[in-house]
Amino acid sequence: MNTFPRITPRRVKVGLVAGGLGAYWPQFPDLLPQLQRSAERVSERMRGFDAEIVDVGFISDAQEGAQAAEKLRAAGCDLIVGFLTTYMTATMLVPIAQRSGAPVLLINLQPTESMDHATFDTGQWLAYCGACPLPEMANAFTRCGIPFRSVSGYLEDERAWERIGRWIRAAGVRAALRHGRHGLMGHLYPGMLDVATDLTLVSANFGGHVEVLEFDDLRVRTEKVTDAETRERVELAREVFELAESVNEEDLAWAARVSVGLDRLVDDFALDSLAYYHRGLDGEIHERLGAGMILGASLLTARGIPAAGEYELRTSLAMLIMDRLGGGGSFTELQALDFARGHVEMGHDGPAHLAISSHRPLLRGLGVYHGKRGWGVSVEFDVKRGPVTAFGLRQARDGGYGFVVSEGEVVAGPLLQIGNTTSRVDFGCDPGEWTDAWSASGISHHWALGTGHRLADLRAVADLIGAEVTHVQP
Repeated sequence: MNTFPRITPRRVKVGLVAGGLGAYWPQFPDLLPQLQRSAERVSERMRGFDAEIVDVGFISDAQEGAQAAEKLRAAGCDLIVGFLTTYMTATMLVPIAQRSGAPVLLINLQPTESMDHATFDTGQWLAYCGACPLPEMANAFTRCGIPFRSVSGYLEDERAWERIGRWIRAAGVRAALRHGRHGLMGHLYPGMLDVATDLTLVSANFGGHVEVLEFDDLRVRTEKVTDAETRERVELAREVFELAESVNEEDLAWAARVSVGLDRLVDDFALDSLAYYHRGLDGEIHERLGAGMILGASLLTARGIPAAGEYELRTSLAMLIMDRLGGGGSFTELQALDFARGHVEMGHDGPAHLAISSHRPLLRGLGVYHGKRGWGVSVEFDVKRGPVTAFGLRQARDGGYGFVVSEGEVVAGPLLQIGNTTSRVDFGCDPGEWTDAWSASGISHHWALGTGHRLADLRAVADLIGAEVTHVQP
């Protein structure tokens, strides 16, 4: 939100190499300069994405390819883009893919939509011959056990550039997971077998690090928050939220104090996401901390540091993925089915992604948190009207993670006023049939709800990390 600026995520690093067969240059003197101009245009367009581009230039033979491979290996790229400007041999690119350790995208972008067949000579035709080596690269990469993907088009083909952008965004998400630090604070909500996560599986499937935290890590930081800092955070809450009459000033001040302590916790441990839960007992300090986290967790989520309750580590990761794709991603579960209107009602108590609210979010005071101990302030809103994507991480029996995705639309309708997030989603089918199909996917009972239709982007992310995608579309 404008009143609470987002963090600046790590920029995705993209390695770029262009090439063609050096045997052509003495035969067709005008060819190399033309191909180099195309390579410069590709580099220019690549820099238009939110990415750091490592351009190692134009290669003409296997020796130059080996030199480029070393430069890209040393750069530590998140994605390698090989621009096939004309025919080139596979031995020029295979070492680059082998040594970089990064996913590979091959692009074939000819100069224009079509050749002028009546006037072109052989040299001019060869500038349009980037498609020729693509099957060769595919064969060689497959035989070498190197996954790859490709985009074919022409230099100013916006459809091709949208696909290229999708792979860059996906590489950014993969990098966020591989470099991410994910906080897990407290303990499992008793009995939630679907939520239980083997922490080693996070590193095995995504990379990154899970930082195991105690609620005392939050307690000691909250104790050091000053009254002035608390008042400042209360004023921020009044700026961001509409306050219901039920909000108790003492509870609001406590939530503000915990929010400041939570920010310090995130900073001290350099966290990119957080999942938490603590049951507590008889109003003791840990129960009060857990009950006071909704405000601070929602503000963090709006900044791009997703926080999920109920110890839902896989959902906090799904929220992170959705956020980095630009869809926000709010903590969500099923709430009810409206068969009269054909809608699935979904949301959650606790933290929410404020940046995707359809209106100014509401803080409501609650004397009881259903299913949880404690009391305090909670967030109430619904997601912006329009296209949305439900997205969660499924853990298979063998420990592998899969993506579960369904695209729908948030629509208008009556909403509960109980201090929960609630959105009405129309999936274009009977809500009961959708619920059965969604549940049959093996998803847990929590997921991320984000704005926009994100299936294509999520398929690209899944491709780069080796996850299966289950598209729920009854």
